[in-house]
Amino acid sequence: MIQAHEVIIIGSGFGGQLAAINLTKRGINDFKILERRSYMGGTWSQNTYPGAAVDVQSALYSISFEPYDWSQLYAGQSELRSYTNYVIDKHGLRDKTQTNANVTRIAWQEDAQHWHIDLDGTTSFSARFVINASGPLSTPVIPDFKGKDNFKGASFHTNDWDHEFDYRGKKVAIIGSGASAAQIIPEIAPAVEKLHVFQRSPHWVMPRGDYVFKGWQRALLRNRWFYKLLRVLVYWNLETRVLGFKYSKKLLDILGTRKANKLLSEQISDPELRAKVTPDFTLGCKRVILSDSLYPAYQRENVVVHDKEDGIAEITASGIVSGRGDSHELDLIIYSTGYDATDGVISYPVEGRGGLTLAQFWDDFPRAYLGTTAPGFPNLFVVTGPNTGIGHTSALFIIEAQMKYIMSGISAVKDGGHSSIEVSPEAEERYTQLIHREMARTVWQNGGCNSWYKSKSGKVIAMFPGFSFTFRRLATRFRQTDHRFDGDCAQGN
Repeated sequence: MIQAHEVIIIGSGFGGQLAAINLTKRGINDFKILERRSYMGGTWSQNTYPGAAVDVQSALYSISFEPYDWSQLYAGQSELRSYTNYVIDKHGLRDKTQTNANVTRIAWQEDAQHWHIDLDGTTSFSARFVINASGPLSTPVIPDFKGKDNFKGASFHTNDWDHEFDYRGKKVAIIGSGASAAQIIPEIAPAVEKLHVFQRSPHWVMPRGDYVFKGWQRALLRNRWFYKLLRVLVYWNLETRVLGFKYSKKLLDILGTRKANKLLSEQISDPELRAKVTPDFTLGCKRVILSDSLYPAYQRENVVVHDKEDGIAEITASGIVSGRGDSHELDLIIYSTGYDATDGVISYPVEGRGGLTLAQFWDDFPRAYLGTTAPGFPNLFVVTGPNTGIGHTSALFIIEAQMKYIMSGISAVKDGGHSSIEVSPEAEERYTQLIHREMARTVWQNGGCNSWYKSKSGKVIAMFPGFSFTFRRLATRFRQTDHRFDGDCAQGN
């Protein structure tokens, strides 16, 4: 059986929610949200590990037209989950969503001018437009460590935290030292018998400076104009970071590196440990961690930090053998090893016009016009696609900017009496060249590290190389001449 809709939205996180709300505002109600999990909400419903929290101030890490009564400056996972459920319920999105709907393939049907969407099981969908909002941080990755499958204890990825396992009093290893690990380590370290931290490379850490709002402050924040003012102040404060990440190493040193080194020297007194956790690359090249508690946790007597030279040689039935040949008995291994966020932006096969697959188009590296559309894939829009990541401010700002472009594209089709829209190859090529020309000036390309921001090609494809307001301006100014309608090549010239 095939269910037909005008729009299919894949994913129910903030991207999917914003797509649905924007469609409704434009009078488009024939849409369906497909969520592969048994619940809605995306990142902040899925990531329930101890210490999970946002690293952008809550007032800005929220939908611009949906303020919220936040309890603290940086919201924790439970409050973020409450917020996303508040948005879902306020806009009636549960009735528009099918959960346990794992998309396995989508294919463009040229004759019918629509997309065919296959799911696990017997149900299929067709849609004029597809908006992929599955998110880049949704497919966890666990490297194929030698002997990984031999371990007899408990193990899981941070994205799939097993709350049935009681880690208290246990011998635990966490593999990875990035953003998730940095939140987990201070939370579990006081409760476990032993904690081994296996880091591939250390990250720069900056003070978090969290703050719990007092009653009178929360009352002020309930005033929409005061809330908007706080958003504006936070936004422009964060936007200055681009000056260091792209334009001035001296400013980066003043705004970031000095503060990070000061925190390191103040919180870690042991020279050997300090050397282990001091990065050898420019601040910002990898994601900067905000934490006031990570370094103190590293200094606990029951915590051992392993550097790259003392990394994982083998996982055995009983634990981990380190690079120096030491055997560590373990009850639990936590994989904080990231996501397939670059080369695997979309986790299912996509077949476009003439049988061209997205994997073929992205053979060299993932690329898209405004990080959203690609030539040969009509009526397909990708939320948080290639080069839409933002290393200094709220991802929701970029998502809302993408919505302006997506809705302009859909309106251009409907208002013009067309059946399809796609970006022209020439426009996509110009945009991609611009992105990587600008990227050459950034710390993400030249900071001396190898991060998940880069694809296997070596190009940085996760980040947008500039100010977020620049992306918003590009996304807002819809250029009809950059697009083709109904497959008519002449309209792209």
